[in-house]
Parts: sequence; C-alpha cells; structure tokens
Amino acid sequence: MKKTPISLLPVLVLTILWSCAGNRSNSMNTTATATNTDPIDKKVDSLLALMTLEEKVGQMNQYNGFFDATGPTPQEGNSKTKYEHIQKGWVGSMLNVRGVDEVRAVQKIAVEQSRLGIPLIFGSDIIHGYKTLAPIPLAESASWDLEAIEKSARNAAIEASATGLNWTFAPNVDISRDARWGRVMEGAGEDPYYGSLVAAARVRGFQGDDLSAHNTILACAKHFAGYGFSEAGRDYNTVDINRSTLHNVVLPPFKAAVDANVKTLMNSFNELDGIPATANSYLQRELLKEKWGFDGFVVSDWGSIGEIAIWGAAENLREAAKKAAIAGSDMDMESYAYVEHLVALVKDGEVPESVIDEAAGRILKAKFELGLFDDPYKYCDETREITLIGSEQQNQDALDIAKKSIVLLKNQNNLLPLKKSGQDVLVIGDLADDKNSPLGSWRIGSDNETAVSILEGMKQYDANISYQQGVRLTDANAEFTLEVQVNETDPSGIDAAVQAAKGKDVVVMVLGEHGFQSGEGRSRTDLDLPGLQQELLEAVYAVNKNIVLVLNNGRPLAISWADENIPAIVEAWHLGTQAGNAVAAVLYGDHNPGGKLTLSFPRNIGQVPIYYNYKMTGRPTNLPGAPDDLVFWSHYSDVENTPLYPFGYGLSYTTFDYDQLSLSNQEIGMNDKIEIQVRLTNTGEVAGTEVAQLYIRDKVASITRPVRELKGFKKVSLAPGESTIITFELDQSTLGYYNNDGEYMVEPGTFEIFVGGDSYADLTSSFRLK
Repeated sequence: MKKTPISLLPVLVLTILWSCAGNRSNSMNTTATATNTDPIDKKVDSLLALMTLEEKVGQMNQYNGFFDATGPTPQEGNSKTKYEHIQKGWVGSMLNVRGVDEVRAVQKIAVEQSRLGIPLIFGSDIIHGYKTLAPIPLAESASWDLEAIEKSARNAAIEASATGLNWTFAPNVDISRDARWGRVMEGAGEDPYYGSLVAAARVRGFQGDDLSAHNTILACAKHFAGYGFSEAGRDYNTVDINRSTLHNVVLPPFKAAVDANVKTLMNSFNELDGIPATANSYLQRELLKEKWGFDGFVVSDWGSIGEIAIWGAAENLREAAKKAAIAGSDMDMESYAYVEHLVALVKDGEVPESVIDEAAGRILKAKFELGLFDDPYKYCDETREITLIGSEQQNQDALDIAKKSIVLLKNQNNLLPLKKSGQDVLVIGDLADDKNSPLGSWRIGSDNETAVSILEGMKQYDANISYQQGVRLTDANAEFTLEVQVNETDPSGIDAAVQAAKGKDVVVMVLGEHGFQSGEGRSRTDLDLPGLQQELLEAVYAVNKNIVLVLNNGRPLAISWADENIPAIVEAWHLGTQAGNAVAAVLYGDHNPGGKLTLSFPRNIGQVPIYYNYKMTGRPTNLPGAPDDLVFWSHYSDVENTPLYPFGYGLSYTTFDYDQLSLSNQEIGMNDKIEIQVRLTNTGEVAGTEVAQLYIRDKVASITRPVRELKGFKKVSLAPGESTIITFELDQSTLGYYNNDGEYMVEPGTFEIFVGGDSYADLTSSFRLK
C-alpha cells in the first residue's frame, strides 16, 4: 500500500491522528486531547473545537467527481472551484470518484493541503455489485435467502472498498406496489415484513462487523420516506399516503435498517404531508433521530435540497438550505446550498450554530468509525484492487444467488427441464445473445458487454442449439444510451424466426425489457413486452407451441396472453455477470428453481397498483352469501381482482404438500408465544427447495388491518418423498401494528393464520389473544 510520508500531513490533524492511535506528542500545542480510550464522540468534540464555521459547514458539502485527479490541476470553471474547496476543507465527501489512483489523488488534496487535513468519504451507487454484478435487488429478493443476500452485499463491499470507495448509496428499502415505477428493481418488493429482513441483511453485508476494517463500507438506507408510493408510478412525483400506510408499510424497513446500525440514510425526492422529505422535520428529527435514536447522518439525494424551492416550499436556494439544515438533512449532495449559504445563515442568526455542530459531528463520527483518521489512504491498496476485483469467488457467489433468484412461473406438461442431448432446440430473442442487458440498471463500476449471455450459457450444455434474433428490441439507428430507444417499427427477422421454429422440439424465447428500461427515471405506462416482441411471440407460437418463455426484466410485466398460451415461463430478471450460466443451469435441470415472487404480477396495467396485503373494505371481493350477479361490490367488470401471479408465488420441478397444521395453544396471553407447526412433504420425483410461508389476519382492530400479512417463512430443501416439520413462532413483536401516531400496539382478539407456498396459502387455523 502506498502511504504518504507522515511529515506531509498538517500539524493539527497529525495530532488528532496520534491521539486516535493512543499516542501523545509533547512538542505540539493543540486542544485535540482525545485518546484512544475515549469514546468517539469526545474525539469529534475535540475536532469540532478546532474547526472554523466554514470548515464545519464544509463537512456538510458533497461534490460529484470533477476532474482527472491524476492529471493536471484544473485552472478554471466548476472543477477549479471544487478543487479549491477541498483545499480549504470545505468538502466532506465526494461521489463518483472511483479507482485507487483517483481516490488517493483527491484524498491527498484534502489531507495534505487543507488546514486541518480532515479526510473525505468517497461514495457511489453500489446497488448490486461493483465490477462483478449480482442480480438486481428485486431479483435477489426472490431468492428468499437472507444469507445469500447478505453475502451479495458483503461481496459488493469487498470489491467497492478495493477501488477506494467507503460508502454506498444502498440499500434501497422502499416498499412499492406499483410496477410502473422503474425503481422497483432496486428494492425487495411489496411486503414490509420481508422488506425489513432484507434491509437488515444488506446493511450487515455492506458494513460487516467492524467498520474500521478496510473491506467494509458505510451503508445508506434510502429513500426516507415514501418514495415507492409516487403517484401513477412516475418517478420524482408527489406522494399522498395516509399515516397508517406510512407507519405500517413504508417505515418498518427503515426502522429495521436503523436497528441493524446503518450509518447513513438518504432522504427522498417526494413530499410527505405537503412537505418535501428533505425539509421534513418530523421524518428526520422527531422520528429518525429522536424517537429511533439514529446516530448516523442523513444525506440528501442528488440536488434535492435545491428542489425544495422548485416544489414551492422555499423562496430560493438560501431558504432551502435553511429549511433542510434545521429539518435534519446533514449533508448536501450537489445542490451547493450549504456551501453557498449556511455560513451566512448562521451569522445572520437564522440557523443556530448548534445545528451545524450536530450535522458536522455526525459526519465526522462516521469518518472516525471508518478509521480514516488512523489512515486516510486505507482504502487505497493497488494489490487489493488487482486481486479482488472479479475474483473467482466473487463470480461463484454471483452465480449462486443468480440461480436462487430465478422463479418458475409455469411448466405445463413438464416441458422443462430441457434434455441435455437428443433435443432439437432453437433459441429466439435479441436479449438471448445480449451480454450487456443482463447486467441490469445501476452498474456504475462495471464494464459493458461483460455478462454471460443466455445463448452462451445454453451452448455449454448443447453446442448444437440454433439461434435466431427475431426482432431487435432496441432501435438499430439509435445510439446506445441510458435511455433505451425501443424498436416499434422494424419487424424484419420475424419471418426468419418463424421458419426456423417449424419442426423444432423446443423453442426457447428470451424476451422482456432491456436492462436500462428499469431503474431511476424509467417509469412505464405499458407493462407489456416492449416493442414488437409480443408480435414475435405470437407468430412463433402459431407454428410451434412447445415454447419456453424466458423473461428478462426489472419489474413485473403484464403477460396474460403468454400465461394463457405458453406452456413454460421462467422469470429470469436481470441476473448480472453470471446471468447466462444461471439461466442455463435452471433450463437444463442442474438447478431446480426455488425462487418466489416478492412483487405481484398484474393481469393488465389497469390493476396496478396491486398487492396481496390489501384491506377488506366494506364491500369485499368475497362477501359471504353474495349472489353471483351482484354488481355493487369492489371489483372490475372486465377482469378479476386477483393478480396473474401473487406475492410469494413460484413453482419447482417437483411438488410440495402441506398438512398436519397444529397450534401450541388456542388462546394465549399478551406476553405469551404461540408455536405453529406444519408438515411439508416433497411429493415429486426430484429434490427441491420450498419457501414455506406463514400469514396472519387480525380479524378486528382499532385500525383496519390487511386481509393477510406475512409474518414468517422457512426455506427448506427436501429429497423426493422426504417430509419435515416446520415450526413458526408468533408473539407481541409480530401480532401488533402501528397506530396513526406511530405507536406500536397489540390488541386482544382473534387471529387467523394461513400456511402454504404463496400468499394464497389455504391451510388455515385460528387462535385468540387475550
């Protein structure tokens, strides 16, 4: 590891560094007297006492990368300003500066040229891996494997930290019910219970057991709060939800992240109760910092402090800075609001300096916890960068979770798995031979064209399979950009695909969305197969009905026609670097799919938003005793209410049976626990993995409760014919809910329970809580 000679460090920060390491210097006169045995907050106080107001505000300022730091010093413009601000100690963090050489060069400016030499934090969007990409987070959540999800985040932290980064803007813990919203690909789906478990697992993975280790990074739970409920599924749109939804659906994953000791939160672009989240004191001060006791810091999303004025909640950038700081937004990402206005606001008496001290102190505390004062260059190790990026272990783990993330949606007449020999297979689809799209959205640190394509993966099993592109998904005349231009007009290739499909034993069609058709800013009003892919599918089906449809997508799609007609459907998402190998392992039976959906698939776009844990309403869909021709009840006149594929749904190459449901008691007290047992049996002919799920319904409550709520699951692998007894446990922590003031409450009454393989579980019982 290259280290800057210690004599080059500024005198004051050198003293602080020695104090943190437990050493003392008799030759230096300073007020920074904290020792290694002192709590970090005392070290923070000592450092704050040395800092000017401008330097404290500087810690609250984050800039995007601005120049080639290993090249010439910028001489003019925005880059020069940022460079000078780092020299002055007016910058606390940088984002999108990556690679050991670049990070070291920028860190060197902060540590060796500023007055106090306070190191920078370097952040980036490490959403599902850095160079080696795992499946997109929505796909990972379909694995229902918390250990694998945590390991995936751990591996992302290992690679990212090896490139100099020490902060990721993940995990996204937004609960969402609307597949139109492109950012559903970043989260864990629609359920707050499961989403909370995934949030905690990802925080543990990124941050590890010791933040001062050189291979851990700060996690950032986002977006606080309500972003997943953007109206009409349109990104950056307004949010209007009731307090019950806020406390019972939106907030639980954030609370789980805080309980897992997440060190940073990012606020959201939306408003809540008419107040932009970035200026929302209730969310950031009252709830997060006071009630929940969060001791990390809050960063704005890109430019969102400046957007307070655009919302019309502040007259200008100065007032926006004031409102955001007072509300508890500690760091400004690329709004320039704090660095330009906070010092004057404090001097004019409009913002108390205590607000600045608190925010800067939270940021400095994170730097101490990362160990940056012990070694500002600890993340700048070329050997780690060379040896860890793209390692064999990274790829093995990415393949493992990619296989676990695949969901089998349909397998009529056991068309799958394919035979490894003696079967004439044709592969069709632009996406089948694509090495870029499977990487998915949010792969800032990866390289284009580095995924194993599905065609490559399948040819490892059968080199004789043939291929037809069919129709292009993207416009052949459009330049490749982050905004995908879909081919809507060029059907050339359909005829050739149809002719090739005639007489084939099986046709595997790889259709769906390009990897850049989901993600931030990529909302859609049509959830059908994009472009001319539906026409291609129907044309091929007309000449060969033995079709396996493999979906690549970052959100649920409306595929009712395919469900009605295509015999086998595989949800393969955007699975990352090892996508083709994972899909091929499932198609050829080397991995028996066990994934389960975490976001409901609609029958058509008109059902959206659709989710399993809806409220009964006063005129429910299953009103007892209602005549068949009743009109005046909650329903559609043109399609049934149920989703095409519900939350928790997923098939296997084997079958499972649930029976012998039993409860430890029929009535329990408030402080008691109840055990629920069920027998699970593999009734098929091959080994398989099942996710057994437990749901409850609180029959009567002060605030109406959902028809079902997930409260437990177990992932179990069984040999053919094997049975096992699964035990679930319920107590106060799982039987209560939050009232409209955010207070957790448990009420006596009757609880129904449902156990099975998805949210339509039909093995039921009940008990009373007294």
